[in-house]
Formats: sequence, structure tokens, C-alpha cells
Amino acid sequence: MFPVSSAPVRPNRWMLKSKIHRATVTHADKDYEGSLTLDKSLLEAADIIPYEAVYIWNVTRGTRFHTYAMEAEPGSGVVCINGAAAHLAGPGDVVIIATFSWLDEAAARRHLPRVVLMAPGNVIAQVKHSERPGPYHGPGEGP
Repeated sequence: MFPVSSAPVRPNRWMLKSKIHRATVTHADKDYEGSLTLDKSLLEAADIIPYEAVYIWNVTRGTRFHTYAMEAEPGSGVVCINGAAAHLAGPGDVVIIATFSWLDEAAARRHLPRVVLMAPGNVIAQVKHSERPGPYHGPGEGP
């Protein structure tokens, strides 16, 4: 028989750790083994390390997939989709790249993700720790 406890069970929560918002795919290589190759500067800005799992949401095509990150030369602007995932994104597509982390209840309540906003040419426009909820689009709109 299992012991019975009156203490509430607090599960860990799966929280957004970081994201690179609206990067532009520069390359797609179907013949590579797999993964997402990213400019080292983007990895560092988003606190993503090589071989960390990443989720990729293609804004242009509406596809979603996950793989792992690999490092490209810093300052190169490279966002290369490799392997089978290259069927789901191609050069010029706009993507969102996200990572998640399990946090206990207390840490989850304090947590703020790292959000890297991109400018044209895969240049970092801003790094922040919050997001404005939709459907607002322009400066000063919404809460």
C-alpha cells in the first residue's frame, strides 16, 4: 500500500526559457545530418548552448518542429535549417526559435524568459525579459 499524504503535490512547470523572435533563415541543407546551425552571437544572446533542444516555429509557412542547436561563426548571421527539417523551412522564411526549462513552482512564479528580438539581416535589435501579449502590434498599443 502507498503512503497517503495530505500535503498538496506541486508539479514542476515547463516554462519558456528563451526565444529568438523573427530570425530569417539563411540556408537550408537537406543533406546534412540534422539540427539548426545558429550564429554564436544569437546563441549567447538567447542563452542557448550547442546541442540544446530547440523548438522552431516557422512564421512564413506555419510549420513547427524541434531539433537541437549547433554553433556557427559569431557575427555571421547564419540561421541554417539542416536535415529533414529543411523540408519545413527555407531561405527567407521568418522563424521563432524557443527553448524551455522545467522549473519548480517557486522558481516558475519568479521566472522571466530571455527574449531576443531580431532586426533585418539577423541583427539583434533588443534583448529583454518580457513580452507584450497580442493582439497589439504598434508601439503604445495595448497594456
